[in-house]
Amino acid sequence: MAASDGPLKGVKVLDLSRILAGPTCTQLLGDLGASVIKIENPATGGDDTRQWGPPYVEDADGNRSDLSAYFMSSNRNKKSVALDIATPEGQAEIRRLASHADILIENFKPGGLAKYGLDHATLSKEFPGLVYCSISGYGQTGPNAPKPGYDLMAQGYGGVMSLTGDAEGAPMKVGVGIADVMCGMYACVGILAALRHRDLTGEGQQIDLALVDSQVAWLINEGVNYLTSGNVPQRRGNGHPNIVPYDVYATCDGHVILAVGNDSQFTRFCSFIDESELAGDPRFATNPARLENRDALNAILRPAVQALDTSSVIAGLEKLKVPVGPVQTLDQVFASDQVAARQMQITMQAAPGEVQLIGNPLNLSRTPVTYRSAPPVCGADTQAVLNAENPFED
Repeated sequence: MAASDGPLKGVKVLDLSRILAGPTCTQLLGDLGASVIKIENPATGGDDTRQWGPPYVEDADGNRSDLSAYFMSSNRNKKSVALDIATPEGQAEIRRLASHADILIENFKPGGLAKYGLDHATLSKEFPGLVYCSISGYGQTGPNAPKPGYDLMAQGYGGVMSLTGDAEGAPMKVGVGIADVMCGMYACVGILAALRHRDLTGEGQQIDLALVDSQVAWLINEGVNYLTSGNVPQRRGNGHPNIVPYDVYATCDGHVILAVGNDSQFTRFCSFIDESELAGDPRFATNPARLENRDALNAILRPAVQALDTSSVIAGLEKLKVPVGPVQTLDQVFASDQVAARQMQITMQAAPGEVQLIGNPLNLSRTPVTYRSAPPVCGADTQAVLNAENPFED
C-alpha cells in the first residue's frame, strides 16, 4: 500500500463494520487518505458481502476468489485482518488496535459489543479521545432499537418505498442499497465533525446513527411536503411532486427525461413540439397550474414527444436550453466520454488479478483522493498488522 498524501493522511480507522453502510463510510475515509484496518471474522469467511455473488473476480486459472463485485464496491484502500472478537485473544487485539486508532466504526446490534468489552462505554474510559461511530437499523434508543435493520427494511419503514414506483403498482425499493449508502455518507460527515472536535478539545464521542433515521432525513421535499400540508404523498412513477413536466417520456425509439423547471423553459419546450398554444393556456401557463392539471397536460405532451426520436428531442431541446437527457443503461454509462473524462471508472490490481471499480466523485484541487490498494482478500494483512509495532502504517 503506497503512502497517502490525502487530506486525511495520518488518520487511523479501525473498521468493525460489514455489509454496505459502514464499509461505504470507511472506503470514503480511505480514499481521502486515512489508514483503514478492516476486521473480519475468519469463522464466517469475512464480510457477509464476500458471498453476495456472482459475479466474482477469478484468478488466472479461472478459480473464484472471495472478491465479489458487491464486496469490491465499498472495500478498497483497506487492510483486511481476520480476527474472532468472541475470543479473549481477539478482544485484546482489538483493544491494542484501538489504542492506535482515531476512529472506530461498528454496526453490531445495540449492546452487541458490550459482552466483549468493546462497546463505547468501555473503550471510551481507556481511550477518551476515540471517535466511536455506531451504525444500526434503528439506533441505540427507541422502542425499535433491538430490531435488526437492513437497507430494504429501512426503505420500507422510512417511507421512501411508499413514494417509489408506478401509481398503480406496488411500493418499490430504489434499485441500489441507497439507505445504506446514504447512512454511510452521514456517518462520514459525523465522523469528520467529531474528529474536528477531538482535535480542538481532546474529547472523543460516540456517533449514534440509524439506517432508518438517515432514510427519513433524505425524504427531503416529499417529507416536508407532507409535514406542511398533512397530505400523504402518492406514488407517481417518475413524475415530480412539485414540477410539471418533470418526468420520463417515451419517444418513438426509446425514452427521454424532461426537466422543465420554469415557465420560460415550458414556453420554449411547447414551441419545439409544435404546441405553442399550451404556454398561453391558463391551465398550463404557470407551474402551479401545470401541477393542478398534470394529467390533462401529459395527455397532450406524451403523444407529441412519442412522435419524435430520442436523438432529435435531445439535440433540439439542448439547443433551446431546455433541460433534457437520455435514460442510459450501464453499458452506455461506462462507455460514455463523460465518465472517462471524470475518471469515474478505475482499474486496480487485486490479488487475483485486475479489477474494474467505480471512482470517487470528490475532486479536491490540492489534496485529491488516492487509490492505493484494491479490495483485499479476507485476512490478507493479518500477520503484517498483528506483528507491527505501528499497525496503521502504510
